[in-house]
Amino acid sequence: MSTIKLSEKNKDFFSLVYEVVKQIPDGRVTSYGAIATYIGMARSARMVGWAMNASHALSESVPAHRVVNRSGLLTGKHHFGNENEMQSRLEAEGLKIEDDQILNFQDHFWDPSKELTIE
Repeated sequence: MSTIKLSEKNKDFFSLVYEVVKQIPDGRVTSYGAIATYIGMARSARMVGWAMNASHALSESVPAHRVVNRSGLLTGKHHFGNENEMQSRLEAEGLKIEDDQILNFQDHFWDPSKELTIE
């Protein structure tokens, strides 16, 4: 189990989101809301989405393709420059997708509140 220290005063919201997203294992996905809840901002799922959109401009790699909506829909796919890029990345990790929906979503769901600890 990994640990993220939320007590560091120099961490901003997007940085916290990126630290969580970088820990999502290959072949697993999580939701905007699950990330927001984990970092103590349960009503900020939309801001997590903004962070995922902004992550494409970063020099570091943030696997934004592993963050979907609470139903397993690829709602952020239009931010990947190519409508099929998000799906292609997920399929390369073994997920099956039909009509922008991850099949067997709950089998692939990674909940940071269960997988990570906060210090």
